[in-house]
Amino acid sequence: MNAFVMNRHGRMVFPSNIMPELDFSTMETLEQLDSVVRRDFETKAPSGTEILERVRTGAYGTRYDLMRDLALNLFWANRFSITMYDKRPTRWADVPRNRPDVFLPVLQPWEDGDAKVTGVQQAFPQLPAKWSEGCEDRIFDILFDVFANRRHHASTLPALKPTVAEFLQQPGNLTFRLPSYDPDYPVYDYTDILDVSEDVPELEALHRWAMVLHNQYPWERSQVELAEAGDLRDDDYVVAFHPRDKEVRAFLRRLRAGAEPRHVGGPRESRPPVRPYPELDVRRRFAVRPRIEALAAVHGDQVCSNDDLIRNTAYNWSPMSAEEIAAKTGIEQREYSSLPLEELALQAAEAALDKAGRQPEEIGGVLVCTCTSSRLIPSLATYLCGQLGMHQVYAAYDIIAACAGMPYGVADAVRMLQEVERPVLVVCVEKFSDKIGNVRTSRMIFGDGAAALIVGPAADGADGDIEYMKTYASGPASEVNSILWPNPEFDNNITVFGPQVKALAGRYLAQMIDELGKLPAPEGRDGSLLDAIDLIVPHQANKTMVIQLAERAGLTADQLYFNIEKVGNTSSASIPLAIHDAVRDGVITEPLRVFAPGFGAGAVAGYAVMRVDPAVVAVQRPGERGTGQAHAEVPAHPERATASEEMQTAFG
Repeated sequence: MNAFVMNRHGRMVFPSNIMPELDFSTMETLEQLDSVVRRDFETKAPSGTEILERVRTGAYGTRYDLMRDLALNLFWANRFSITMYDKRPTRWADVPRNRPDVFLPVLQPWEDGDAKVTGVQQAFPQLPAKWSEGCEDRIFDILFDVFANRRHHASTLPALKPTVAEFLQQPGNLTFRLPSYDPDYPVYDYTDILDVSEDVPELEALHRWAMVLHNQYPWERSQVELAEAGDLRDDDYVVAFHPRDKEVRAFLRRLRAGAEPRHVGGPRESRPPVRPYPELDVRRRFAVRPRIEALAAVHGDQVCSNDDLIRNTAYNWSPMSAEEIAAKTGIEQREYSSLPLEELALQAAEAALDKAGRQPEEIGGVLVCTCTSSRLIPSLATYLCGQLGMHQVYAAYDIIAACAGMPYGVADAVRMLQEVERPVLVVCVEKFSDKIGNVRTSRMIFGDGAAALIVGPAADGADGDIEYMKTYASGPASEVNSILWPNPEFDNNITVFGPQVKALAGRYLAQMIDELGKLPAPEGRDGSLLDAIDLIVPHQANKTMVIQLAERAGLTADQLYFNIEKVGNTSSASIPLAIHDAVRDGVITEPLRVFAPGFGAGAVAGYAVMRVDPAVVAVQRPGERGTGQAHAEVPAHPERATASEEMQTAFG
């Protein structure tokens, strides 16, 4: 998990963006590691030669541009040591000679290093500051001290370092030599790095980068030289490399053992079904008509603005401004929660029960739609049953349908209603903020939130609220795998492959619009079902993308409602959260026919055409219970108090 933290200035910080830590538990080969390292460290990093050439040709427009390249170069030069090893200056006489887990780097002198250092040193003061001369000078001093004292070439660094015994087999091998070592050499503490505060978000990010790079060389750098193995004296200090954790040790053992990687066969050709799947006319198909008794929402309690993203720019992100993020995604901020996913779900469920006037013992089933739960046993649905004091229900299970979670959950609730003829609790909940890592696409888009619906039987003779529903799944393997978590190729973080996501969203949305356009309008009205829709509340994937796809399918932007600008993409929770916000903000003031399409990861999709009555929505205002704040009062059910209080202690 890669949770955000709040620093002493009240600003959000993502430690995983600035302190590289790869997950080696799923890496099996050097090729896998090379792919990750090349993507994260090498593709955007200029070499020292390229920096010098840019200096000589006047390619740098500002001091910031030059400093950014210096930092990228230094992260690249540390690409293996920063992710795999702890560097421990050790007296040569005290270095173990035969241990298999102590390594020495073999280094090559930095070609034309003096010319590159001199070129940067002379160029910097000649360039204009981009934002703040004083701040940029301070950051440059940190970066240049590291860059100017680099001794080794970075292009040929191997991931697998030789053991000390292997190093000594070649007397001409070069490694770091320090004449002395001060264990109290000043470095930046973890909280020092988190608490950096600069007025310009880009400079705040760069300042943190510089501090992390400074800490990679915790010794008097000007005294370092490269020495041959045969020239090392007992009182010299060398920099011994130790695996940073047990997962790196295990990875190194796998490499030395020559373990064969696992292979998975490729997918078969994707072919359409033998005949189309029809939409479900709920009023004709089912005897028990579903009524939406309540809808409640829980928003995240921490706002992450686009400026906050830029303050946390990772070393592998391309330059992008807050304004460009808004233009690309339609998102100005996303909401994160400081609560665990289970507590978000519980708060939404309790708020929906309260609004419906239902007791837990009246509920026939519990369905939880989520793609970010790490809870497998018990499922989140059965966990909620226990927390809510439900002694027994007909069924409780989790549904992993990602961004189509709400249509899937509603469809299953309608079916279950036919069997149990008592209300079904549907909870849609996601917490992305701790599962993103340093992948920018995901960090720009996703947020946290929860919503819950009570779907109960309508009164005898009443039509019910859900008119049509349909679900879809699968497709070409490229679209099925368009959003992945965990993904070993991206350090097990959630990753999004944009073109494939856009392809599946466009395909499904066009299919849905076509199907609704062929269905008759209800109550004998003229036109189609699509003509009778009052409001479209789509999955809040990416506002810019969804509007483009909707217009391509024949819709106009003013037919759609969005709240993604403020909450981000909350996957399964996005549609019910948007419906709640549409009521809260006065967009829905009377019962409306709403078309709610969802589409996303796993190449799943679905929609519901339903009547939304604002009277059943439990509207929450900022600061009220149900907006992501931990419970302050004693839980209504004493048997639930212990677990809830433990959660508050651990996460509140």
